[in-house]
Amino acid sequence: MHQMMVYNVVNPTLTVFPADPSLANGTAVIICPGGAFHFLTIDNEGTLVAKWLNKRGVTAFVLKYRVAHSDTDDPFGDMMAGLSPGKRKDSYEAEMKATIPLAIADGKAAIAYVRKHASEFGLSPDHIGIVGFSAGGTVTASSAYNYNNENKPNFVAPIYAYMPASLQSDILADAPPMFLVAASDDQLGLAANSADLYSKWLASKHSVELHLYAKGGHGFGMNVQHLPVDGWIDRYGDWLVFIGMIKPKT
Repeated sequence: MHQMMVYNVVNPTLTVFPADPSLANGTAVIICPGGAFHFLTIDNEGTLVAKWLNKRGVTAFVLKYRVAHSDTDDPFGDMMAGLSPGKRKDSYEAEMKATIPLAIADGKAAIAYVRKHASEFGLSPDHIGIVGFSAGGTVTASSAYNYNNENKPNFVAPIYAYMPASLQSDILADAPPMFLVAASDDQLGLAANSADLYSKWLASKHSVELHLYAKGGHGFGMNVQHLPVDGWIDRYGDWLVFIGMIKPKT
């Protein structure tokens, strides 16, 4: 299936998808598409999620965060070349080390921006959450650490996130509730990252919910695979009801 990709993002942007005015409930979710910090899978992990949230009264903001530079019009090919054995490995790792903090900073800045402008968007400043996929899950999970009053997310949902221990730090006493999803057959082996985050949130006595599906692979997003994993977004909706961010379906 062809996926629309955005790449060579130098200046981060937020695209607003306003909730249906008859349903709007004052809740906002910032959406961070994935793409291995080289590109952004903007539809499957971005606009389609935004449209789903709009139907539940949530105003969505799709974040185009900064990614690594691509020398060609094939950012996926560039990324794979960097991962292949050979002389580029050191430069690829250096590129990732430089890029990941920029992406994380963009996620925190997005939360602060939406909170600062909450009244303009008809939002409640304490109902601002973030959801992200794969690399966007790194951005999302990272927002739950080292925050301040301006950029603290009220709820976070890292979806098949890349979040190794090296990117984690102390969990603060008022850490936000977390919703996690991954598939056990994730080709990148990232299900363990979600299980690790779950265990740490649980141990620190913070609200957390984890869904690990047997099959679904990596990068399922809003794809329809005719598998139980297709329902993850509905479980996310259930969780948003549970934490008081949206109303139950009538």
